[in-house]
Amino acid sequence: MKNLFNLNLFIIGAPIVMCLMGLLDENFLLWGLLSTMLTGLFQVVFGIAMLIDEPKNKHLQLYFSCVILFFCIWLTSLKFGYVNFGNTVLFTIPPCLALYLTVIIYKKIEK
Repeated sequence: MKNLFNLNLFIIGAPIVMCLMGLLDENFLLWGLLSTMLTGLFQVVFGIAMLIDEPKNKHLQLYFSCVILFFCIWLTSLKFGYVNFGNTVLFTIPPCLALYLTVIIYKKIEK
């Protein structure tokens, strides 16, 4: 679990570092923004795997419910063309979910 925590930190930190390096060269910014999708994919897959292992864990249930809610809001805002809501709220949800899953993993290590 400790190795998975370190991998999670690397996968979260890599886009941040690349985006900061984007101040020097705009190609890093592009790659940093694209790698955030891989970060989200890793976290969703790992969250599902953890939920399958521990289906009664309330924190994992809340995480997965928020992921489903995020995608429902995103698809709804795209369908109805309500871009203002999507621009303000939807950009803040994935970093919060990434932080929340990181805290869940950290607490599992501490046990």
